[in-house]
Amino acid sequence: MNTGSVTDIAMQVLLVSPRQARFAVLQAGLAHQGCETLWVADAEAAIKALETRAYDVMMIDSDDAGLVAEVSAIRAVLPDRYLPVIAVGADCDIDVDLRMRDVPHPAQALVRLEHLVRAAVAEEEFNLRCQTFADHGANLHKVVQDRQPISVLAIGAADERFLALSNSLREAGVDVVAAPTPYTAFDYLHERAFDAAILWGGENRAVAMSIASGMKRNTRLYHIPLVLYLRDGDEVNLTDLYVRGFADVVETGVSEIETADRVQALASNYRRRQAIRRALDSVRVSQLTDSVTGLFNREPFASHLGRVCASTKRRKRTLSLCVLRVRKTDTLAVINRGGWLDMALPQVGAMISRLVRVEDTAASLGPDSFAVMMPATDKDAALQAAERIAAVIACTAFEAGQDRSPFVIDFDIGVAEMIEGEGPIQLLERAVADARQKVAA
Repeated sequence: MNTGSVTDIAMQVLLVSPRQARFAVLQAGLAHQGCETLWVADAEAAIKALETRAYDVMMIDSDDAGLVAEVSAIRAVLPDRYLPVIAVGADCDIDVDLRMRDVPHPAQALVRLEHLVRAAVAEEEFNLRCQTFADHGANLHKVVQDRQPISVLAIGAADERFLALSNSLREAGVDVVAAPTPYTAFDYLHERAFDAAILWGGENRAVAMSIASGMKRNTRLYHIPLVLYLRDGDEVNLTDLYVRGFADVVETGVSEIETADRVQALASNYRRRQAIRRALDSVRVSQLTDSVTGLFNREPFASHLGRVCASTKRRKRTLSLCVLRVRKTDTLAVINRGGWLDMALPQVGAMISRLVRVEDTAASLGPDSFAVMMPATDKDAALQAAERIAAVIACTAFEAGQDRSPFVIDFDIGVAEMIEGEGPIQLLERAVADARQKVAA
């Protein structure tokens, strides 16, 4: 499995500041991670840049009051897609998606940028899904935001700094549940829902890493944002930590109040995306989705794929399609003589349905073949996302009958990224062909 990239999206980032040096280190770091970046000095140049190219996200220097005042005008250049904005520097009264006091580490910035872009794409997908369902005589429920206080699980020993962070969160109205050991942490995680989890990287950071790894192997806990809170004097490789799946890493010197703000922003983003997921899952109509797995059936999936392809072209985004085919082996052939593979496949389909991101659309192409449509995702990132799904499923042992060892399921993965002039049928055919080539190899 490829785990060398911090995120699943190669973004185009517009950096706006009258001081080029303000974002210079960040720009170099983002470029190293595969992002296309452009620095411009003012609002006029930002508008011209967006008229030429549809950037995914914009970061502004909020120390410049004149620039802050023009954010709405800049956003208006892209009427067909939402432009997330991060303000770095002084507090400002305008509506931005995230505020940060200091310029972030490139790996941290990349994760935050992806969260914002993914939230915007999820909103777009919800609207498109509503249209597809309406064409088939079904209606999605409205996105209903949970009004209960944000709930955060604080995992680790009661260190002074960790307690101070918990107090800051509680003062902000967050419901903080303390779990001093891994055992209590997983008990809580299986008993109730959380919007984020903070892991204390104290004297034994390996414990926090082990908990994070366990959560990333669980289909229900997979998407919960994880924040690693470092102790004084820790020397770490931030990029490596973000690659391992942490949504944020808080280093020494960051105040408890700012850390609490960062945790709340991640939790709110997660809660919004979960609300969209619930709305998308609200209709289990036999002619549209499978009632057991939640996967799209073939015909409505083809219809929706056509709609998303058209939207992708209009919004100037990328689109990739993955096909996952159960890898045929002699062992599986023997096991399936008793029907055990056939009995396991609905569980596999349900796992895929839960593991895909909110904005992705998963479908059943056949008994042992699945497709995942990934908007705003290039081919390399789509392959990484599909490999992560396959890796989680490969950790599951399926029953093979009495006196037989449980079996695992692997996949041959095919990926195709939509190219200019291509339609939905050609895109699907290329993805299927790519999966078949893996079998031949």
